Amino acid sequence: MAGNYLVTALSYVIQTLMSLYIGAVMVRFLLHVVGADCFYYNPLARALVSFTNPGLRPLRRMVPGYKGIDWAAVLLMLGLQAIESLIISALYGVIPSPLPLALITAAELFRISVYVFMTAVLLQWAFSWLMPQQYNPVAELAELLAEPILKPARRLLPAMGGFDLSPMLAFIFLNLTLILLVNPLFDLARQIG
Repeated sequence: MAGNYLVTALSYVIQTLMSLYIGAVMVRFLLHVVGADCFYYNPLARALVSFTNPGLRPLRRMVPGYKGIDWAAVLLMLGLQAIESLIISALYGVIPSPLPLALITAAELFRISVYVFMTAVLLQWAFSWLMPQQYNPVAELAELLAEPILKPARRLLPAMGGFDLSPMLAFIFLNLTLILLVNPLFDLARQIG
């Protein structure tokens, strides 16, 4: 019985640490995708670059970017997520075959990206209420990441009486993405494996 607690605790630590690093690479990748040019002057963005460079720099020598996509970051996220999934599965005595592992890896990366966007929308909303006209490096990154989600939401649901309800619509969309895309991928991986 005590062994199960140890496995659960070890699994939690591994998932937390790996997800934090993968999430950092994901944020850097998504900032690049949205065309953010804050990597030189935003201290948080510079810290993000310093934190993710040890994993990305060696890969960039072998895998160049193409058509505006940082393929080294994509490869790093896929590889780290696959390794995490294998380690966690092995801790519980299961080794998934390649197809379920690929589905789990894709589902986990989609889930992390949805959580990154949810966090960005929440932070952008909070900073717009608490510090509306003040510069903050966290608020800047949150706004850069949240804007691609909030812009279409604002078109569908314009401000009413001075209140911007687009973050609520964005949260609904992001939760539906988890329910309709991410969860079915996990279920498919379980059925196949």
